[in-house]
Amino acid sequence: MDLAQEILKGNITALGQAITLVESTLPEDEKIAQKLLGACLLKSGNSIRIGITGVPGVGKSTFIETFGKLLTSQGKKVAVLAIDPTSERTKGSILGDKSRMHQLSSDKNAFIRPSPNSGTLGGVANKTRESIILCEAAGFDIILIETVGVGQSETTVNNLVDFFLLLMLAGAGDELQGIKRGIMELAHALVITKADGDNCQKAKNAGLEYKSALHLFPAMENGWTPQVSTCSALENTGVEQILETITKFDAQMLSSGWKIKNRKDQNNYWLHLKIKEELGNKKYNALLAEGKLKLLEKELATGKTIYQLVANL
Repeated sequence: MDLAQEILKGNITALGQAITLVESTLPEDEKIAQKLLGACLLKSGNSIRIGITGVPGVGKSTFIETFGKLLTSQGKKVAVLAIDPTSERTKGSILGDKSRMHQLSSDKNAFIRPSPNSGTLGGVANKTRESIILCEAAGFDIILIETVGVGQSETTVNNLVDFFLLLMLAGAGDELQGIKRGIMELAHALVITKADGDNCQKAKNAGLEYKSALHLFPAMENGWTPQVSTCSALENTGVEQILETITKFDAQMLSSGWKIKNRKDQNNYWLHLKIKEELGNKKYNALLAEGKLKLLEKELATGKTIYQLVANL
């Protein structure tokens, strides 16, 4: 079976096999995987990439299932991927998430993929980046990237996505509990979940507090004003508003040229990271001093893979 051709036809089985190949650490698999990525690269890029994170117990799985079902009901194809830097130790939680998202996982227009269970955070994230390329080549319109870990992973995910969604809980003591300033600065939208029953008013109050807090942060480089809203994934309220926000953001960033610029900056980030990982800081600094990194960035923009460029150094 020609995996590349099958992926381009939207074959989900082939997509799953291709991601397994990409995640493999065997040298012979890596060569095949990179050839496959090269064949899929020019057919990728036509999705909205959404990062989703939140404090423990916020209801990410429930939200992703409800949000995913809304998207598929509108004829969209949705892929759910995860970054879990803790998975080597705990075997991760996304496998459990997949069983909890039983409606979405059985939807013919959805694809849910457990995260890799080994490697450094950068390595795990890089495999996720390659999985995104494959999912886009298979025709997925929306890629949801869930962060399972906390802390550094959110910053890494920001270098993979167009839109960053932060899910928060209301009524857990201080409304800014457990939230790092750096994560709030990344969020394009902040959503208070579980806004149902007795918790409805608490969620509204928390929303007002977060709105006030966000005014203290510097303006986003792309000119976007972060949105704050509430939702109940169980009662399916407020979820359509989140989709409207993301759709508006995507249209705005496309028309301003920011989306294309951001994707280019992200690709360069992963190129630089790969060079440092493979060749070390000394070689990286030498390439920087010689002006060769700029040339590599130009080659990357023509459709070459990071692997191809680094292999030739």
